[in-house]
Amino acid sequence: MVSNQIRSEIESLRAEIEHHNELYYQKSQPEISDFEFDQLLERLQKLEAEYPELIVPDSPTQRIGGKADSLRPFTHTIPLMSLDNSYDLNELRAFTQRCEKLAEGRKLEYVAELKIDGLSVALHYENSLLASGATRGDGVTGDEVTPNVRTIRSIPLRLRTESGEHAEIRGEVFLSRSQFDRINAELDMQGEKTFANPRNCASGTLRMLDSAIVASRRLDMFPYDVFRGNQKMFASHWENFEWLKKNGFNVNPHRQLCEDIGELTEFINKIEAIRDSLDYEIDGVVVKVNSTALQEEFGATTKAPRWAIAYKYPARQAATRLLDIQVQVGRTGALTPVAHLEPVLLAGTTVSRASLHNEDEIKRLDIKIGDTVLIEKSGE
Repeated sequence: MVSNQIRSEIESLRAEIEHHNELYYQKSQPEISDFEFDQLLERLQKLEAEYPELIVPDSPTQRIGGKADSLRPFTHTIPLMSLDNSYDLNELRAFTQRCEKLAEGRKLEYVAELKIDGLSVALHYENSLLASGATRGDGVTGDEVTPNVRTIRSIPLRLRTESGEHAEIRGEVFLSRSQFDRINAELDMQGEKTFANPRNCASGTLRMLDSAIVASRRLDMFPYDVFRGNQKMFASHWENFEWLKKNGFNVNPHRQLCEDIGELTEFINKIEAIRDSLDYEIDGVVVKVNSTALQEEFGATTKAPRWAIAYKYPARQAATRLLDIQVQVGRTGALTPVAHLEPVLLAGTTVSRASLHNEDEIKRLDIKIGDTVLIEKSGE
């Protein structure tokens, strides 16, 4: 028989671990080191191994599963549509004018939020417990990656408030710049091919078959939408964020309710000014009509909703000089030519190397040591 003291210690450890998770991911105010956090987790793992009858599905120890043989397809109940893009403020103005025409004089509000450079996922909760997670895929069918989304500490395994039999949360999984730098440094030391950008790394990581490796890479997620059944849960898009915060999600703080193109422009300019100081990549701002009723009324084309658009920031470029080309040998023997550059600041990062991919790319670019080259941030 399990003593009350053991039960109490296990419950206390779970509560303490979740408390520190919240401080780290939601409030950015960690009180303990990663080492101290891992010590708490190891103590809980040891106790649960001794008393397996006390393990519950939402215990912090249940985030890491085993290895899968393959990824299974997952059919979304509601398609995850892509967004139309706008590349200048005139196109954004045209979008707001179309919305005003469709609204036929009714009051319009817009929600402006960051366009995170990651990959979209859908999370399904049944009776408040995380039951499944899937990538966007083609919008209709994605990959089921439940064991991997469970490793993301900013995704709660259990919702804190009553959500009925089913709730679906959509969000963007991403990798922070600091974690990306750490992963690439480790790969470089091992003589393995590094990732071109955090989005590629996040995408590849989330589709891995070994959830232990996924857990070690510390993915994160910003949620942005909530459904109950086949309907949006709230009358306005803005209400999603408060509900998500109450339920333990890591909600991005950079968002704003805007009334017109002027306020949207101010927000876009404000975010562009702080863009390089963020610890995650963004490539624009997403603008959505706030009213759920108007969203449903405006509808969608075959590809994208009429009530939302993505404003994309211009790609950042910088000129520098090619100092050398060296060949990097991967662990598997793959050869990758690497350009060594005169260090230059680009998008908040000092760039001194760039992959040239293969010999054909060098010939195509017709570059020679000493040339001035124009580099552009990958993925923009």
